[in-house]
Amino acid sequence: MSSPIYVAIDTPDLAKAQHLAGQVRNHVGGLKLGLEFFCANGHHGVHEMMKFGLPIFLDLKLHDIPNTVAKAVQALHGLEPAVLTVHAAGGRAMLEDAKAAAGAKTKVVAVTVLTSLDNGDLSDIGVHGAAEEQVTRLAELARDAGLDGIVCSGEEVALVKKIWPDGYFVVPGVRPAGGAMGDQKRAVTPREALDRGASMLVIGRPISQAEDPDQAARAIEATL
Repeated sequence: MSSPIYVAIDTPDLAKAQHLAGQVRNHVGGLKLGLEFFCANGHHGVHEMMKFGLPIFLDLKLHDIPNTVAKAVQALHGLEPAVLTVHAAGGRAMLEDAKAAAGAKTKVVAVTVLTSLDNGDLSDIGVHGAAEEQVTRLAELARDAGLDGIVCSGEEVALVKKIWPDGYFVVPGVRPAGGAMGDQKRAVTPREALDRGASMLVIGRPISQAEDPDQAARAIEATL
């Protein structure tokens, strides 16, 4: 079984991204390419990163009117990402259209509540109630819209697994025991996230900013 760890390649610099991928390729299960990388390097950059032979998680968090999102997803067909993100807050029609537009080999997962937000932040944008209530509500919406899964924090994944036993759950903001939290407000360790039902663990700085990224990836893998 391949590793559930996807390393977050959060840099606009293609050479740096390639160097990091080359270092950790044997101890991660895939590469996560986000907005920062995609805005700088586009399709060409993704094609270059595909050369490492690892699945690509294209974390673009698409969020627009249904027709626009569907056309954007179609425009990504040539890349055939293993996993692609859209925002659950875009609503049912947008989620349905995104899934319908995706290639057969691409899992479409919905971002519920960003791991950088806490209950106070949610209140600021008019969402009343705790983060787990909003995550549960959006997970049910994504499930009913036919998506493959959701992105949520390790704090909510066990809750969501109960209502969606066969869902695919991406857990970002995972921090090894003793690791710095960075801008994550709701984080758990890789082992905790996996035990609670995570399908994919997205790990960035604890690997990418380590003195020896390969050793860091191996150490995290060993805890799983």
